[in-house]
Order: sequence, then C-alpha cells, then structure tokens
Amino acid sequence: MSAKGGGTALTRRNYRLSSDTDKPRATGIVNEKLLSDYLHHVFPSSKQGPAVASLRKPLSFQDLGAHLERLLSEGEPTEDSRDQAAEGRLGPQPVVLDHTSGFEGLLFVDDDLLGVIGHSNFSSIRATTCVFKGKWAYEVLISSQGLMQIGWCTLNCRFNQEEGVGDTPDSYAYDGNRVRKWNVTTTNYGKSWAAGDIVSCLIDLDEGTITFCLNGQSLGTAFTNIKTGPGVAYFPAISLSFKESVAFNFGSRPLRYPFSIDGLVNPPATDLTKAQKLLGYIKNVLSTAIDTQEERLVEKECAVWRLHGEPTVLITLAHIFNHFAPLMCKVYLVEDVLMNFLLGILEGGGSVDEHPLIQQLLDLFWLLMEDYEVNECLKQLMMSLLRAYRFSPIIPDLGFQIHYLRLTTAILHHEKRVVSLTNGTFDVLRSVVFFYIKTPLRVKEAGLEELIPTTWWPTHFDKEGKDEREPKDESADERLRRRAYERGCQRLKKRIEVVEELQVQILRLLLNNKDKTTGEASRYIFLNKFRKFLQENASNRGHPTALCPPEYMVCFLHRLITAVRTCWDEGNRKSPGSIRNEEAYVPPQLFYNGKVDYFDLQRLGGLLSHLKKTLKDDLASKANIIIDPAEIQTTSMDDLDEDEESGAAQRPFGAAAMGGALARPSWLSSPTLGRANRFLSTAAVSLMTPRRPLTQPEKVKVRTLTVEQRTEEDIEGSHSNDGLLLGRPLEEPDQPIADKSLLEIVDGIVMMYNLSVHQQLGKMVVVSDDVHEYAVALKDTEEKIARCPARRPDILEELQKSQKVFAEKLNHLSRRLAWINATIYSKEKMLDVYWLLCVCIRTIEHADNTGSLFAFTPEFYLNVAMNAYSALKNYFSPANSMEELPGYEETLTQLAAILAKHFADPRIVGTDIKDSLMQALASYVCYPQSLRAVERIPEEQRVAMMRNLLAPYEQRPWAQTNWILVRLWRGCGFGYRYTRLPHLLKTKPEDANLPSLQKPCPSLLLQRHMAQLLSMDKDMAASFLNSVLNQLNWAFSEFIGMIQEIQQAAERPERNFVDTRQLKVCATCFDLSVSLLRVLEMTVTLVPEIFLDWSRPSAELLLRRLAQLLNQVLNRVTAEKNLFDRVVNLRLPGLESVDHYPILVAVTGILVRILVDGDRQGTSRAASVLLSDPCFQLHSIQHLLGEGGGRKHFSLHAYTDYISEEEKQKVELMLAFLTEESKQAAASTAPTSEEDLCPICYAHSISAIFKPCSHKSCKACINQHLMNNKDCFFCKATITGVEDYSKPASS
Repeated sequence: MSAKGGGTALTRRNYRLSSDTDKPRATGIVNEKLLSDYLHHVFPSSKQGPAVASLRKPLSFQDLGAHLERLLSEGEPTEDSRDQAAEGRLGPQPVVLDHTSGFEGLLFVDDDLLGVIGHSNFSSIRATTCVFKGKWAYEVLISSQGLMQIGWCTLNCRFNQEEGVGDTPDSYAYDGNRVRKWNVTTTNYGKSWAAGDIVSCLIDLDEGTITFCLNGQSLGTAFTNIKTGPGVAYFPAISLSFKESVAFNFGSRPLRYPFSIDGLVNPPATDLTKAQKLLGYIKNVLSTAIDTQEERLVEKECAVWRLHGEPTVLITLAHIFNHFAPLMCKVYLVEDVLMNFLLGILEGGGSVDEHPLIQQLLDLFWLLMEDYEVNECLKQLMMSLLRAYRFSPIIPDLGFQIHYLRLTTAILHHEKRVVSLTNGTFDVLRSVVFFYIKTPLRVKEAGLEELIPTTWWPTHFDKEGKDEREPKDESADERLRRRAYERGCQRLKKRIEVVEELQVQILRLLLNNKDKTTGEASRYIFLNKFRKFLQENASNRGHPTALCPPEYMVCFLHRLITAVRTCWDEGNRKSPGSIRNEEAYVPPQLFYNGKVDYFDLQRLGGLLSHLKKTLKDDLASKANIIIDPAEIQTTSMDDLDEDEESGAAQRPFGAAAMGGALARPSWLSSPTLGRANRFLSTAAVSLMTPRRPLTQPEKVKVRTLTVEQRTEEDIEGSHSNDGLLLGRPLEEPDQPIADKSLLEIVDGIVMMYNLSVHQQLGKMVVVSDDVHEYAVALKDTEEKIARCPARRPDILEELQKSQKVFAEKLNHLSRRLAWINATIYSKEKMLDVYWLLCVCIRTIEHADNTGSLFAFTPEFYLNVAMNAYSALKNYFSPANSMEELPGYEETLTQLAAILAKHFADPRIVGTDIKDSLMQALASYVCYPQSLRAVERIPEEQRVAMMRNLLAPYEQRPWAQTNWILVRLWRGCGFGYRYTRLPHLLKTKPEDANLPSLQKPCPSLLLQRHMAQLLSMDKDMAASFLNSVLNQLNWAFSEFIGMIQEIQQAAERPERNFVDTRQLKVCATCFDLSVSLLRVLEMTVTLVPEIFLDWSRPSAELLLRRLAQLLNQVLNRVTAEKNLFDRVVNLRLPGLESVDHYPILVAVTGILVRILVDGDRQGTSRAASVLLSDPCFQLHSIQHLLGEGGGRKHFSLHAYTDYISEEEKQKVELMLAFLTEESKQAAASTAPTSEEDLCPICYAHSISAIFKPCSHKSCKACINQHLMNNKDCFFCKATITGVEDYSKPASS
C-alpha cells in the first residue's frame, strides 16, 4: 500500500499533520519542552543518567527518526562476533532436513523441510548441517508416539529399511517408544514419550557426551566417549516407522527448552535486540500520559491505556512502528517477543473482556502497519500459539493450555477478525488443534496423583464377568475409596471444563454471523473452510498421512456441537416459529438440490449420476427441479476429466517421483503446521454440484458454485431464493428450521462422526478394558494368596510380587481412566452423541417421507445412526447409562422402526450398508430393552419386518436373517436357555475367556406374527422351509467334509498344523447348522400344521425332508467311535463351540415337538415318516439319554442345569413311543421284493406313477424332484401329473 502524506522521514503510513512544524499547538501537539520531555522519557538513551538529564538536547519529531536509528544501532554485534558464533558448525543456513540425498526409504517432508512422516517400514533422514566442535542442541516435536529413533549420526552411516539411527557404529539414538538408547547395542534409558512431547537432543563434542531431555527434564547422559576428532562431524538424524511423524526445530524458532546451548541456527540477535528495545518504547508510551493542563508527564498502568487519537502519541507510535512492523513478520521475533508480551498482559487472570489492552494494541497494528504485515504477523502469532498449545506439558491446573487459549480468544475478539479469517490467519484446517485436549501418558508428571490421591477400581463382578455398578456387598472401606476417587474425578473434570469452555468460546466467535463489515460474516468463511476440511478428510480415506488424527476429531466434534446448539437456541429466540435444537434435523432437499457438496460419498441409491438419470422425473414432480439432459450425458466424461486433472496435481515430482522424500500432503500431522498443501490444493468438484443450471427458467434457477465461491446469499437465501433449502418436497413441512448455515454445519458434524470419531471412541475403551482385566487378575491373585499354604513361602513371595505389580498398574490406569472419562466419556459427551443420534433419526424419517428421493440420502446418515447407538450402549457405560437419557425409550423405538423398515428397503442398493443394517437389527433383538423397542413399533411395520425375514433364503445373504430369527426364539427352545456353552463350562469352568452369549430374551409377540404369516400364506411357508432345509443340508454337509479333512491332517505321522481359517470356517458351518435347526424347531413349535396337516400342499414332502435331515445329523453325531467324536476330543483352538450338546439338543427339540407335544394323528404321521426313512436308527435316539453301549458318552442326564425334568420326561416318552412304533412297524411290514422298491432311492416301496409316461417311484422321490424339475427321471418326458400307485394283488 502506498504511503500517504509527506514531510518527515516516515516511509510508511504517515499520520503526521502537514502543519505540525508551523502550528504545533493548534493541532493538539504539546509545547516543545513537554514534547522533548515526553520523547526523552519514551526513548531513553542507554547512556542517560540523572546527572546528564539536564544537559540533554531538546528532542522534537524532526530529530526523532535519527535519534531512534542511533538508539537501535547501539550494541549491534560485529561481523567477527557473528562468525565466531558459527565456529564448530558446517553447512548451510537455515538448517533443514536433507530431502535431496540425506535419506533412506520413503518419507513425506513438509514444505518448510522441518516436518517429516515415515511412509515405509523404517525410513531415515538427516539434517543439512553438521557439528564438529562445541555444544549444540536441537528439538524434536513428537506428533505420534510410535517407533522412532532420534539422535545424531555421521556422514559415513549407511541406513536401510531395517537399520536406522543408532543401529550403526557412529550413530546414537533415543527411542521413547521402547524406552531405550541405541548405539549398535541397546540398553534401557529415559522415559516413554507421548504425542505432544518435546525431545531435546544435546551433544557436547568437547566432552564427548550426548544427552537427551524430555519436556525440559534431563534423562541423564546417554552416551560418553563418542568418537571425535578430525573428519568426524555429527548430523541431527531420525529413523521412524510407517505413519510416525515429528517436526524439528533447529533454532529457526526459539527453542522451548534452551539449556543455555546454541541451536544449529543462529538466533537473529540483532533483530531480537531491536525488537526488545522497540517493545520497551511501546510499553513506555502505554505507561505514560501527558497532562496538558499542568504540562507534566503522568505514570499510569498499561492496562488502562486507550487509543484516543492524540497526535503526539500517534506520531510517536508511528515512528516506533516504522521499525517494529517489518520485524513482526519474522516467526522467531513474533514467538519470542510479541507472543510473550501479549501473554504477559493476560497473566493477571480474569476473563478476556477484562483485558482491553490487547484490543487496543490490535487496533494499533491495523492502524500503523501495512495490511500484508498485519496479516503475516497475526498468522505467525496464531501458528506460534498453536504450536505452544499443542506441545505444552500437562500440569494439574492445565495452566499452559488455558493461557494460550485465552490469548487466542482475545485476538479473535477483535473486530477485524473477519479480515483475518478471510486471509487464512485462522485456518480451520489447522486450528482443530486448539480444540484438542491431549491425554497424559505419564500420570505422575501430569499431577494426577495430587489431584486424585485415592484410586479405586471395580472389585465385584457378576456371573458374566462384568463389573456391577453399585454392588450390594460393598464394604465400608471400599465405599469410602470409591467416593474419594469420584471426588477426585470431579475435581479433574472441573479443570478440564475450563479449557473446554474457552474452546467453545473460540468456536462461537467463528460462528458469529452478525460481524459482517466489508466482506462475509465469520460464520460463512468458517463454513466454507469447514467443508474444505471435510473434503480433505473424506477424499483421502486410503491416504492416512493426509487425515486429521481421530483424537483431534473427537474433541472438535464435541466443541462444535456445543457451539452450534448455543447458536441454534439464540436463533430460535429471535425467530419463535423455528424449531428448537432438541428437534434439529437436516432437511432432505440438501441431498439432491446440488447446493451442498458431498464429494464422492456413496448415496443410499448408488451413484449420484445414476440417480439423476433414473429419478429425474421424480425430482421434477416432487421437488420442482429439472435436470438438463445434456448434463446427464456429460457427467461421466466430466468425472473422467476431473480424475485426470486431480491425478496430475497429485503426482509427485523430482525426488518424490523416484521414491524419495515426498512432499507430505498432510495439513496437520506435522507439528509445525506451517505448510501449503502441495498435493491437495486442487479440490475435486463433486458430482453433486451441477455443472449447468438444474432446471428450466420456468421452474427453479440454480446457481452452480464451488465451496470457496459461495456467499451468504447462496447459503441463507433471500426473498426469492430458498438458499440451501431449494426444492422443498411437498411432504416436507413449510416451517422455518434454523439458519441454513447451521443446517450445513450439522450435516458436516454427522459426516465428521462417520469419518473417524466413532472409531476413536471405540479405541479409547481399551483403557477401561485394561482396568477390568487387571482388577480381575488382582482379585484372583489375592484369593490365591489367601489359599497359599504356609509351607510354600516361595510361592507366596511370587504371588505378592504379582499383587504389587497389578496394584501399581491399576493405580496408574485408574487415574488415566479418570482423565479419559472426563474428556471423552463424560455425561455431557454422551448427551452430544445422543443429540447426534436423534438428528440422524429425524433426518432419515424426513428423507423417507419423500419416497423415491430417499435414494439421494448419503449412506453415512444410516451409518451414524447405527454407530451412535452402539457407542452409547457399549462405550459410555458403566460410568453413564443410556436409561438416564431424555426420551430414551422413544428414540430406541424410532431407531427400531428405521432398522425394521430399511434392512430390506429396495431403495437402498449398497451391499455394505445393507449388511450393516442387518447386523444392527440382529444386535438390536439380542437385548431386552431394544427388543421391547422393536415390539413397540406399529404392528404393520412389525409384520412387514417378519415377512422380509421369512423371504426364501436363496439369492440373498441368509445367515444374518437366520440369526435374527434364532435370537427371537432363544429362551423358548428345548434346553436353549444357556449364556455360556454348557459343554465348555463342564470342561473348562475356570476359563473366563470362554465365548459368552447374551441372556435369552425371546419375543412372543414377533413369534406370533411369524406363526400368523406362515399359517396364512401357504406358498411363502413352503418356499421358506424348503430354503431352510436346503441351507441346513449344505451347511451340515460342508461341516462333515471339513472335519474329515481335519481328522486326516491330525492322523498323519508328520507334525501338521491345521489352518486357523479352515478351523474358523468349520466352526461357522457347525454354528449355522445349529441355528438352522433352531429355526426349524421354532417353526414346528409355532406352526406344526406346516408339517403335520397333510391337506396343505408340500406338508408331507417337508416332513419327509425334515425326517431325512434329522436322521442324517443324529447318525453322524451319535455313531460309535465316529468322526465327530474324534474331532471333538482333539480340543482344537477355534473349534470350542463344536460339541454334541448344541446340535443334539436342537434335534431333540424338533423330535419332541412332532412326536410328543402334537395331537395323536400328527404324532402317528411323524412317527411313520421318521421310521420309514431308511436312515432311521433307534440307537441314535437311545444315545440321547446315554443308553445303549457300555462306553461312556453323551447323555442329556448330565446337563441337569440346562434341561428341566419336564424336558427329560418328554425325551423318555419319545424314546418309549418310538421303540413301540418301530416294533409294530417291523411286525406289520411284509418283506418287499427288490422289484417293488423305488428305483431311485431303494428305500421305499413304489407308491406313485407318472403321467403320461407311466414310470414309477416312491412319492418322496418324485415330490422332491418336481420341486426343481418337471422332466421324468427316466425318459425326460414332461410330467403332467402324479397318481397314487398300489401293486395289484397277485392272482
């Protein structure tokens, strides 16, 4: 910007009045003596003392420039001293990472050449500068706590993918992941590091030692007597494994922990001295007032200074800023001088509003500095605050974090915030760091021992091994400990809430939509940057280096939800007709009107281009939107062009193309955070953004804009424009919801949860699981100590050592868990996730009402609804319970209705989302509360759900629906009430890791719907049961085939290992067989007439098929010394669920139902069919009760805990009935000649004749054949009918 005015030596913005030399008094400038005193007071000479004060020359604005130059030049270092400082160092300045030749493996290097991330097995890189004499230090900012070796190496060191820094003779490294030091050999050293720590690497080449420090605390001398002398020089170096990332500070910024040792980069000593002097002069101006009445200077507090426009003061400051402004564009000076000065202003505590001085100083910056200088200065200031916040150690009161956040808030309070946001000073992509609260890995250093002096962990567990929330038999001592621990947790939570409140304040400033001055309001700038952030993370799912770390996402999501809900409520108060934030949802038109970019994310109905073609008529009729036919044709070609362009933009170049050190595309994983993203600068335009106006002029005119081009009007709309809500369908109520910008942010929050938040919530549960495991181990150890005999002091000593280790570990983990519960799993965070779940449910319901346009809904809405419910149920307990959530039961019912309706919704085409819906429904019916929710949905929806579950199993994934039916039945079946597999509890009762099932919770209501459907719809019943029998035949045959292979492998003399995958498939086939048998048991119990009422078509055939399969299963499992027995006795890991009990009890349940519980006619029919099957063997039935044969084998009598007396009596009745029936059948059956047997099965007599060809077989064979084929067995003629056949009596 050109300078204004003229006159004095000011070359920058000039605020001096043109007449100041002629008429100083008239323009408000004080008299010469007072002005001279003022200027001498503001700019004291270093040689000035009380004696010479009276002899000093008068000073005016004409002389001030020269006077200031003279003061600033005093004490400048000479050339010799500058050269001397560099002695002992060799290499270019500034020092950076050597990305041209000094690396091994594949790495991503930041644009500033200070941040690096590993992209191969074990990559190494060194700096461009080495040292050979003196003491030197550099710092490494740890971004990820994985496997890295940091230290020093010589030029002769050769690294590869297996050996890095510290693995060769002349390299030395510290590894905080494994807590070791490395120099060819390795020994224990130091402490474990965590993300957010700073490692200082110190080398003393005069003494020959290397030392490492962690967060300013020395870890002790790591190496002594290192090789020194002519030709030996050491480079800073690092080796790091895949995805690990760090950033180096060689001294281009102030070292956080300087240790009075030089960094490898010379600090800008001259500029630093000047900046400190100029800052001193500014402080003098702030603390001095001119009393023009009494013509004297008055000392006052800096904090109360105001910019009143006094010319004397302004011209004085203009001279200072003439020198100060250029210095404030340098990162070292901003961090060392300006940031510390501003932090000092805030040190008094109190709210940010109580420190107006910062606002006054920012006014000065905008007034007296060029715009580009202010922007650069504020950008560097924000980056310095970001680094300082991210790499501050955790202390008990979180003082560092609070300090940096308060200054950030104060800066953003300034009215020029919008300009800063527009110019990228506060970039959303980088600023996510401000909303993160890191979890301390080292509890002691974080002060948690003082904050939570008493630790506690659960010691009472229920039968399933889960800890009880408030056990009844808790001792007084345990209760006191628990309450003391809870008080400590509350203290910690209150401190964390202070930080969270500041973070929310920052977001509320960014979401302000009323601060529009010259450009857009803050909210719209934030929204567009936020969308860009989502695009970068959504488009790089396979590129982990480009993603925001999930732990940052979790914190950002919670703060954003809090801020958005507050803004929503404020808008609701101003517009009383709009809905409250508790009823928030995203209207469906956002998904199809092209106003919001969903990148390449999948829609429920498939690809967007496909939906535009197939649903263009529905869009026109329902949403008043017409798709241009030319656009549909060009969509696919445009996408190809875009792919080529973005691919070209993303191709590496130079060393990168040859597999070298790539320019890293990550916006955040570098701790420096100072970068322009090379790879991702060209954002792909989404299919969702139409390339031409969507409709004809007479319908709706749509503007096509990229995210960056959108304005407030494009988002919020105007009188003639609905903005984001263009194309409202008739089903959608015409009611104001909220500011449209908030709707898009809510949509982004849902997407963010889907990207990585849910995954992270599941990951952090590990700490709680560890506490549980150690608590169980400690309790077990204490019980063993109590039982240990006095004669074995050696065992007692070992047990006591274990007890001490477990107790120490639990002390550490319980404090760490308190932190995690406060930051991630608190009640407030649970309410956030619950709010998100409700938003998704309401959004899906509104989208569903649009009919075919539901297909445009992004898949992630259904995913988030299912995952958020899963998180609430599994991750937030036992500290918080879902039952305490407001409207909990109604929400469960709404989600149940969504799952029941959409798991078989033809509008949903994605295989993955269909599977997810099916699994969610299967999980839903496992638990009593959610199952009751399914029972509460309208009857019409329940019946439709059961109809979909009973559809034939062919041509679709049937295993999941079969599990769902089994879970509706478990608890009603024969001996089917167990939560642990009974045979395992008999063989390994002490094993706590056995597979565990949910407690049975059958649904009689849904069973009744199933019975009604099967009894009324005869065709559906027949096709459903045929498919179940087919799948049972397949699953059991596969199982038998696989156990044959396993047995053969086990019998070979050479040592063989059975493939674990094969064992898993084998166990799955067995479990499927059992579950299919249970579905048959449920069907035969609820609707016995399907098999026993032979007036129904296919009833007899179904009964014969059932009998055939039951006999096969019984014979295979109960035969003497059979294959099944031998494999079960091998006790192979992975085949724990394979045993006699599950499958034999399921078969017994079916047999009891058709042979004992039915009416006389039905039981006699069932018995005759069963006995007529050639595979029937009575000893298989006797085997169930342990009868027959002298050897010890399976018997139902052994499972008294799982089979009731009544059930056993029924089995005995069944055995007696079959024994009697088989005797009668044997007596009444006349010997059959071979000619009279069915030529197909040779098991039954000929009983059917085919028309027209007159060939013959038994009824069972022809009926089964006709299900799939209409041709005759023998002559291939088409069969038109089948008649009963009886052999004519012989003459």
